[in-house]
Amino acid sequence: MTSTPSSSAAAAIAWTDDARRERFDRWLAAVGPRHGLQPQTLRSASSDASFRRYFRIVGQDASFIVMDAPPAHEDVRPFVHVAQLMHAAGLHAPLVVEQSVDEGFLLLSDLGSRLYLDELNAAVAAGDTATVTRLMRDAIASLLVWQQQVDASTLPPYDEALLRREMQLFPDWCVEREYGRTWGDAEQAQWKSVTDLLVRSALAQPTVAVHRDYMPRNLMTSTPNPGILDFQDAVRGPITYDVASLLRDAFISWDEEQEIDWAVRYWQQARQTGLPVADDFGDFWRQLEWMGLQRHLKVLGIFCRLKHRDGKPKYSEDLPRFFRYAHHVASRYNGLGALARLIEPLMGETRTDVFF
Repeated sequence: MTSTPSSSAAAAIAWTDDARRERFDRWLAAVGPRHGLQPQTLRSASSDASFRRYFRIVGQDASFIVMDAPPAHEDVRPFVHVAQLMHAAGLHAPLVVEQSVDEGFLLLSDLGSRLYLDELNAAVAAGDTATVTRLMRDAIASLLVWQQQVDASTLPPYDEALLRREMQLFPDWCVEREYGRTWGDAEQAQWKSVTDLLVRSALAQPTVAVHRDYMPRNLMTSTPNPGILDFQDAVRGPITYDVASLLRDAFISWDEEQEIDWAVRYWQQARQTGLPVADDFGDFWRQLEWMGLQRHLKVLGIFCRLKHRDGKPKYSEDLPRFFRYAHHVASRYNGLGALARLIEPLMGETRTDVFF
């Protein structure tokens, strides 16, 4: 029987595809009785930069999260696989309670609604350094477990091709589409020189499981702390990647003294637990900064693509943060000064404190 908007479990959710809404209703009706799900409580929980959507629904003994991932755009199998790896490692991730891989529907345990990002912002505003310290130390401790215990051998490699595709998003979507600029041969040569350096640095690092978006917006305050979300794009890649993601985030910034303090804490604990970080902290910090630069160039491109291709302009509000990150790193290392000069026209300012 075809559901109608008035009787549909998904009536409180906006659907652009009636056929998908009907498939969702059928799936929810099938799995709901096993968990005492109450369809009338279904509400939007969150969305992200992908085509995935998340709903919250009340069950018999707890609330649950429903993931809606249209198969034409998203594949839920990596999420299911990495969730299993994380639980095997003892990390706090959503439990996949029900799954329909072919239809792109998952029923997940609910880690709550207290985002790390919100808690950190509130703590900073209140001058509550103890809460900031506790949350960040928990995040670092969890990352160390992730790198030690999650089996990276079953994850796709963060190889040269992927690194270069990600960085190419910057000239394609940020330089050309957002700012309407076209680089000449000399600028293209400078760009190639910089990206070659960043790729070599990334590929020279020891590899571990890499979350790829290990930042406060994807962490939840919970027991045990933190809960970890948005891990479906995990790969086998450079050991500094997730540390850079955590310390130089898309939505909250710290002064460099604080970044270094947390980086030292991570580095010391990593060495104690046998993780293959550089023996010298200065070498480790350079690797982290260069890895962060690769990520920031990618994010600048992605945020512009979200604006122009996907109709999500809000992300572009954080472009200045990433330009500052990128310019800061490019300005302080030999070989990267050309990048600083390439991005200065986009920042609307000129700087002379760069290396040649």
